[in-house]
Amino acid sequence: MLRLLMVLALSANAWGISSGWETDFAKAKARANTEQKLILLNFSGSDWCIPCIRLKKEVFNDSLFLQYADEHLLLVNADFPRSKKNQLPKGLEDQNNQLAEHFNPKGSFPLTILMDANEKILKVWEGNPDLSPETFINQIKAYDSH
Repeated sequence: MLRLLMVLALSANAWGISSGWETDFAKAKARANTEQKLILLNFSGSDWCIPCIRLKKEVFNDSLFLQYADEHLLLVNADFPRSKKNQLPKGLEDQNNQLAEHFNPKGSFPLTILMDANEKILKVWEGNPDLSPETFINQIKAYDSH
C-alpha cells in the first residue's frame, strides 16, 4: 500500500501538480459533496500536449487560481502521459480511461470540466481557453454559489 501511495505521489509530481490536485475521482466527489465544493476535472497529456502544459503553467499554477481553488473547488487531474518514464500505475490509468469514456469521448486535450458533486456538468473548456487566471476564475464564479 505504501508503495502505491508513493507511485501515485510521484505521478502527481510528474505533472507538477500541487498538493491541491486530486487523482482519485471518487474521493474528490465525496469531498465535494461533504465540503459543498464544485469539481474541476482536467484531462491532460502532461508530457506531450503543449496546450495542456501552457494551461497548467499559465492558469493552474498561478497563485491566484490556487488560492481560489483551495477555497471553492476540488481539482482533479486525469493525465494521459505518453512517455514510458511517466506511465501511471495501472489502477490510475484504468480510472482515467473510464473518466475519458464518460466525460471526454472525443479525446480532447486539454479538456476542463466544471461540475457539481453529482456530476452535473456546468461548464466545459475544450482546448486551452487562453484566459488569464482572473478571467478563468470569474467564469467559474458564475456557477459557484458560495
